[in-house]
Amino acid sequence: MELNQRKELFSKAYVRAVAAVAGCSVDQPENDYDSVDLCIKAIGYDPMQPHRLELQLKCTSRDVLDTESVRYPLNLKNYNDLRFTTFIPRLLIVVLVPENIGEWIQQSESEMSLKHCAYWVSLRGMPETRNTNRITVELLRRNQFTAEALESIMQRISKGCVP
Repeated sequence: MELNQRKELFSKAYVRAVAAVAGCSVDQPENDYDSVDLCIKAIGYDPMQPHRLELQLKCTSRDVLDTESVRYPLNLKNYNDLRFTTFIPRLLIVVLVPENIGEWIQQSESEMSLKHCAYWVSLRGMPETRNTNRITVELLRRNQFTAEALESIMQRISKGCVP
């Protein structure tokens, strides 16, 4: 399997693991026309008002970290799809992995560890750009995509607040 396909599958597995711990279900659209790789639905909130979140996933082994942020070069189409206001909130999730694929996961009888970390950002309301191919987006390192962060995001959505 090609490396980029492995990265895509790994990022989906990462998000699914986080969502499971947060008590959320995950669906995958059949096609990715509008930069949505996965959809998350909160379980246990008002059943008449399902709380959903759409995600665009990226996975990289590049050196994109600085002291306070992840600086990721995003395709312009993805940037534009994510910056517009939509009925269902959308986030960009960037999963960082080691360069050596053998280090992405470590397992023993007592634990399974996925390396390294994922970060999230909402691009809703970001300005139009004159770039023609890519734009570097900044994801704050404090915005780690964890079960606690996902629970908090889904609670904000349940109150009508957009992340």
